[in-house]
Amino acid sequence: MTNAEQRKTFAANRATGHIALSVSAHDGVTRRTRVYEDGSLRVRFPNATPEALEAVLVNTGGGMTGGDRFSIDLSVGEGASLIFGTAAAEKIYRSSGADADMDVRLTLEAHAKLAWLPQETILFDRARLKRRIDIDLDGSASLIMAEAVVFGRVAMDEAMVNGFFSDAWRIRRGGKLIYADTARLDGAIAEKMAARAVANGGIAIATVLIAPGGETALEQVRALSETFAGEVGISAWNGLAVARLCAKDGATLRHDLIAVLAALGTPVPRLWLQ
Repeated sequence: MTNAEQRKTFAANRATGHIALSVSAHDGVTRRTRVYEDGSLRVRFPNATPEALEAVLVNTGGGMTGGDRFSIDLSVGEGASLIFGTAAAEKIYRSSGADADMDVRLTLEAHAKLAWLPQETILFDRARLKRRIDIDLDGSASLIMAEAVVFGRVAMDEAMVNGFFSDAWRIRRGGKLIYADTARLDGAIAEKMAARAVANGGIAIATVLIAPGGETALEQVRALSETFAGEVGISAWNGLAVARLCAKDGATLRHDLIAVLAALGTPVPRLWLQ
């Protein structure tokens, strides 16, 4: 088999998935207005809370590996409220060279509310993940989002020694860029995470973003400083609040992340606790 034939065969066996979901408010109740599913991604809707509709993403492929391409396009209509989570932690497996690509686009219209709360992304040794999250907010919309990444699994004695991780966030409010953040680790990830200026030996990180967010969010999180098992810091500027978390393992990170979200008045989805 030639190299070209090998590449063609590899591409034909890679997973793809796409979700396009739109929700809108009717008489104060949020309902789904469009649900499109393609490939190995599905979205399910547990019993809604009185305040919001809950959507749960399911990857029927059980994870991602090099060459897989997933995308999510989510629109929250005027006055609608949505909690979006995942059925389980997303696992990124070893790649032979290609990146696993994940593209997320979130659009929030006037007075819309979104809690974006997926469970952790777990990267195995030699995994390669390239993710981009683009968010467009109306000036009156509200967003809280939490993304956690774990490099290996301590409980299973599995370390992510080498690999690639790129995570780019871009957030616009009223068409104006208000937040741009990119994390990138390439090559000897375990060695880099061990550096004091990076993670000081931690293998689990998370970001929580609140928009709008200000001094109240700072006070609520900082009041718990003595209870955190890992490192947690929070800052606010230009109407945003951003918390950064770093921990020695996934369990410690989850403990602190649940505490941060609770302090901000956002309970985690029930699937986090099962």
